Amino acid sequence: MEGEQRPAPYQGLFADGHLVLYTLCSVLLPVFITFWCSLQRSRRQLHRRDIFRKSKHGWRDTDLFSHPTYCCVCAQHILQGAFCDCCGLRVDEGCLKKADKRFHCKEIMLKNDSRALDAMHHHWIRGNVPLCSYCVVCKQQCGSQPKLCDYRCIWCQKTVHDECMKSSLRNEKCDFGEFRNLIIPPSYLTCINQMRKDKKTDYEMVFDVTKTPPIKALQLCTLLPFHSARVLVCGGDGTVGWVLDAVDEMKIKGQEKYIPQVAVLPLGTGNDLSNTLGWGTGYAGEIPVAQVLRNVMEADGIKLDRWKVQVTNKGYYNLRKPKEFTMNNYFSVGPDALMALNFHAHREKAPSLFSSRILNKAVYLFYGTKDCLVQECKDLNKKVELELDGERVELPNLEGIIVLNIGYWGGGCRLWEGMGDETYPLARHDDGLLEVVGVYGSFHCAQIQVKLANPFRIGQAHTVRLILKCSMMPMQVDGEPWAQGPCTVTITHKTHALMLYFSGEQTDDDASSTSDPEDAKEAE
Repeated sequence: MEGEQRPAPYQGLFADGHLVLYTLCSVLLPVFITFWCSLQRSRRQLHRRDIFRKSKHGWRDTDLFSHPTYCCVCAQHILQGAFCDCCGLRVDEGCLKKADKRFHCKEIMLKNDSRALDAMHHHWIRGNVPLCSYCVVCKQQCGSQPKLCDYRCIWCQKTVHDECMKSSLRNEKCDFGEFRNLIIPPSYLTCINQMRKDKKTDYEMVFDVTKTPPIKALQLCTLLPFHSARVLVCGGDGTVGWVLDAVDEMKIKGQEKYIPQVAVLPLGTGNDLSNTLGWGTGYAGEIPVAQVLRNVMEADGIKLDRWKVQVTNKGYYNLRKPKEFTMNNYFSVGPDALMALNFHAHREKAPSLFSSRILNKAVYLFYGTKDCLVQECKDLNKKVELELDGERVELPNLEGIIVLNIGYWGGGCRLWEGMGDETYPLARHDDGLLEVVGVYGSFHCAQIQVKLANPFRIGQAHTVRLILKCSMMPMQVDGEPWAQGPCTVTITHKTHALMLYFSGEQTDDDASSTSDPEDAKEAE
């Protein structure tokens, strides 16, 4: 209509401009905030890493504590911060720099060389004392108040109330408590370092085996009295083998008198070696650390056979040296090696997805079920020749051959003894003998693990020789798999390792793998 007024063009453009501006703000502002927060987080991480790198503390980032935790600087509840895995100090993220300057970590070696050997005092840390700890003065419970309170000595683990702390306690000599036999006093290392004329070593920092090879950490054993060291390996069977290889290097260097006895805290997937030695099938924190240390002190010394596995490829033009492995647990060719190979290939692609023991076993189950249908290792008896102590053995229609050094296999199955009324010599890990068995496939392996079937027992031998005549077959040594072409595999005895056997919570199934007490004493 003629009477109606139309909006001016500039007014429409102004409204459209506001709409565009609002749209840009709604899109760009969250992006900017996210970018800014990410930048600040990166700066904080770089700042923390710089402090961690320069610090004498063994700081570790954490935003999750198992119980209410308070900052040792500001006394406030910690939501995100760090803790020292050496002295147990806990601080909030904002107080990290102050804590690093204010509090000293454990002294692995005394800085003041003039201090006497018997002048080691308590090292008190305030707050976050262990639950159910009791004051050494009044014998009442410590740490019961929801705040930063009470003290704990990081050497002897004694605790005392704030109001019970006296000057006499601060200056009291520390006796290192219940675990004094497992602690190397800082004064001792200082004295030894002064006595060594050839070279002096700085032991002020704690060894991190993710950055330093175990052989360097084991050199601490050479500073101790002969045959006195005990080492607790926290990890799976592969980690144990890694440490035992370092122990063999000590033998090559002529340090046999200083070789430690090795205990195991099972943190791997299968943990068959740990189970054989009485340390259980896995550890998830159900046993207090103090009890684990008591078990280490009470454990008996035994010997473990270690074997050399030599793989020589066939071929006239093959100029490469034979591959050599050291075996502690078992060698196999067939379906169980195939499952390990498939698992290993996927773990290499995404290691973070395979950090759960239950998930890892589920993946093994998946590949085992798959092989039941595909049967990639069938007719193994037509592809290989087997010799035990130089005598050839005729094989039935098998899909897999397993050579055992220890009593357990496949995550807790006693493979050689099996089940039923048949009697077989008990498998031992210190008799210089290998047990050789065969399996008919992945489904047969599953039946053996749930005690519904027995393996095909081939025999026992001091030397095993296996010839793969044709095709590619999966093989594995102690869980380390590979695909192998035609070759000759020779297994011979290499050496003994000194291990620690714990029999505190022994079951009926474990009894058969226990070495005689007299043998254990001889091993010590």
